Amino acid sequence: MNQWDLIDGVVELPDGRRLRGTGLRRPRRDAPPPDFAVYLLGRDPRPDREYRWVRWRDFRLPDSTEQAVAALREAHTRAESERVEIACGGGVGRTGTALAVLAVLSGVAPDDAVAWVRTHYHRRAVETRHQKRWVVTALTRGR
Repeated sequence: MNQWDLIDGVVELPDGRRLRGTGLRRPRRDAPPPDFAVYLLGRDPRPDREYRWVRWRDFRLPDSTEQAVAALREAHTRAESERVEIACGGGVGRTGTALAVLAVLSGVAPDDAVAWVRTHYHRRAVETRHQKRWVVTALTRGR
């Protein structure tokens, strides 16, 4: 077990990879910085670490499914050996939606991914019906 395993918001995907879901408005506390992050926001946060920014406004879908899926595939690959963080403003809707897609990449059936992320990450993850529908279709549309 490493330091990342003990941090709030760390989710273990079915394939064993771990990622941290969080909101940027939450204090970091003792969480070490990620090696790589995907930020799901309306504006580029320009942090001082390696990251991918996906333009994704609150309660909506990403502006580009292709860009979002590419960033999430990179996060999934890098989570095999690096500390990876997925974050939006509050850490629930957009972050939960992204974690549900990552669960699909890890072997969860698309129709079961929202329930999976609500059980393993946050009970209110994936906040809108559009986000729920996007989880099911994102990987087929974002190739």
